[in-house]
Amino acid sequence: MKSQFQLFAGIALLLVGVMLLPFSLGIPFLGLDLGWWNVWRLWPLAVIASGVLFALPPLFVRGKRGLGALFIPALPTLATGGILLFTSVTDWWHAWTWLWPIEVLALALGFLLAAIYMRVIWLLVPTIIIGFNGLVLQFCAITGLWQAWAVLWTVEPLSVGLSFLIISFKTRSSGLLIAGCILCGIASLGLIGLTSLFVLNWWPLRLLGPVMLILMGLLLLGWAALHRAPAPMTAME
Repeated sequence: MKSQFQLFAGIALLLVGVMLLPFSLGIPFLGLDLGWWNVWRLWPLAVIASGVLFALPPLFVRGKRGLGALFIPALPTLATGGILLFTSVTDWWHAWTWLWPIEVLALALGFLLAAIYMRVIWLLVPTIIIGFNGLVLQFCAITGLWQAWAVLWTVEPLSVGLSFLIISFKTRSSGLLIAGCILCGIASLGLIGLTSLFVLNWWPLRLLGPVMLILMGLLLLGWAALHRAPAPMTAME
């Protein structure tokens, strides 16, 4: 364990050193006058290095699926370090107003990588829930349409329903399929009703509810066709 930690720490320090080379050697060698590139602006590299330390064990240690859980803190830490580095170097700290939902999306990606590495399909539930919330938050942060949450809160039952539907195909569970369809149906009907109630004129949002109902109907028809009982054989056969 001690030797593995030394290996991970050495790789992390190596990566940070490589990232620092362009600023300590490359830019002065080219004779560029970038006075605003002060060393202190690169302090977010320490945050990135800590994220790398979290991500390295599952990548280099084989046979220990439990290490896949380290992807969950690794991805948000790396995302935070990346945003901090961008805003620190550019001195555009106001960018956090639009970029902070990336941390939520990175957390969802961490759960997805953990689910794949650990082979735990139920980790798809937090993956999809957090991912959908991250997408909605990113949409609102970019557009400034935070009032859209009056309608978009339906993403909560929708994300749970979709996660149940995905898991039902893997586990072949009809109970999860029915529960997923019920939740997605509630979310679709709620979306249709709320878009009409709040008179939202953004046409993609108005189409989302009916499209979801159509897709669920097709899904149920496909499931019924795949699991249809075979016809009984006659005596002549």
